[in-house]
Amino acid sequence: MIEIILPSFVVSADAFDDPADGTLFPEEEAVIGRAVEKRRREFTTARVCARKAMKMLGRPPAPVLPGVRGEPQWPDGVVGSMTHCAGYRGAVLGEHTRATSIGIDAEPDEPLPYGVLDAIALPEERDDVRSLLSAHPGVRWDRLLFSAKESVYKAWFPLTNQWLSFENARITMDPLRGTFSARLLVDGPQVHGRPLTGFSGRWLASQGLLLTAIVLPTPVFSTVPAPALPA
Repeated sequence: MIEIILPSFVVSADAFDDPADGTLFPEEEAVIGRAVEKRRREFTTARVCARKAMKMLGRPPAPVLPGVRGEPQWPDGVVGSMTHCAGYRGAVLGEHTRATSIGIDAEPDEPLPYGVLDAIALPEERDDVRSLLSAHPGVRWDRLLFSAKESVYKAWFPLTNQWLSFENARITMDPLRGTFSARLLVDGPQVHGRPLTGFSGRWLASQGLLLTAIVLPTPVFSTVPAPALPA
């Protein structure tokens, strides 16, 4: 499903349940061996998706171990992102010659728990959510905002190896085009010869799920023009 909001130069695989025959590499098994069953299923199926995506790239299957902050550590030359929530697991991968960074997130199309919006949103974002809920009530914009911020962090971290707090990016949603922009409120790294000031992404609401995706192209090799970064 997530391929709907992705550019053509990356690949994806997703699942709506956990296959009984999902297997792990021994290194992955060592990481997750003592986890509760729910966590084990999420971990395993996300990696099954990742290896399907590796195959689409013409690469052999490889373990995907978590880094110091839980970020997936991909094979050399590969960039990617994984996500899981109730009823969905997915992975998106690209060659580093085509994609510089990827961030994806999936959430249930349900309201955020009480108090979470105040914890993750800037005052102007909370105003936006109220307006969007009134004008377009078919989407849980509070949860979509959370998802977009998760995708921003996942795209940010591989470029910096630094934490990015929820309040460090200002998200603006376009309810008609299915896009969003993220303006960074902290100094970003140099990317493609200029400071990174933000990200552009796409979102999808379908089958009771909310999906967000950011793919930062590598301009020299990308099959589509690199999107302008938000000012």
